[in-house]
Amino acid sequence: MKIDQNPFVFMGGTFDPIHNGHLRSALELQQWLGCEQVCLVPSGQPVHKHYDVCPAQHRLEMVRLAARDAWRLSVDDREVSSDTPSYTLKTLQSYREELGSERSIIMVVGMDAYLTLPTWQGWDTFLSLCHIIAVARPGYDYRPDAIMDHYTRAHQVNNAQKLKDSAYGHVFIHELTPLGISATQIRHLIQLGQTPRFLLPDQVWEYIKQNKLYGFK
Repeated sequence: MKIDQNPFVFMGGTFDPIHNGHLRSALELQQWLGCEQVCLVPSGQPVHKHYDVCPAQHRLEMVRLAARDAWRLSVDDREVSSDTPSYTLKTLQSYREELGSERSIIMVVGMDAYLTLPTWQGWDTFLSLCHIIAVARPGYDYRPDAIMDHYTRAHQVNNAQKLKDSAYGHVFIHELTPLGISATQIRHLIQLGQTPRFLLPDQVWEYIKQNKLYGFK
């Protein structure tokens, strides 16, 4: 099978709100992989969050605003547009159906999320649909449980080219130095009446103020 050497790379998340750390990580991955774009996929109804997430349409619009001037980033609204909870399995199945069997699909997740994969619906089928890049901070203290240790050992590769040479099936652990920014930090600043400017794009901050999100007054 001849594999399309331009992989489809996507990064999902609640993006509540999207910030410069998300954007910088996505851009660094695009440059490192040499792919055309990295696609940002905001979740619609996240099933793993235990706090009141900002409404999906607001989060989607903020992601669109953030990526508006970054042509190496794209945005996909399929999870927000769905009337069912956001399950990664469903998203992967839809991408594979659309892109066919000869295109590499790469899902990017943070290391903390990667280590919780066994709690995700249908997680053991993910690698029959895509590759996974688990993004870790340099020097990350990698302590998987027995299930994830076996899973990683069975599927890990150390050459990124292998993610392009096949359509699915590999795990790659990639170290990035992320900006020290978190969505939790931004929400907290806004709730305190302080500005999160320079932690997120100006157009996103303006949107938050205009729509009085995250307790802005």
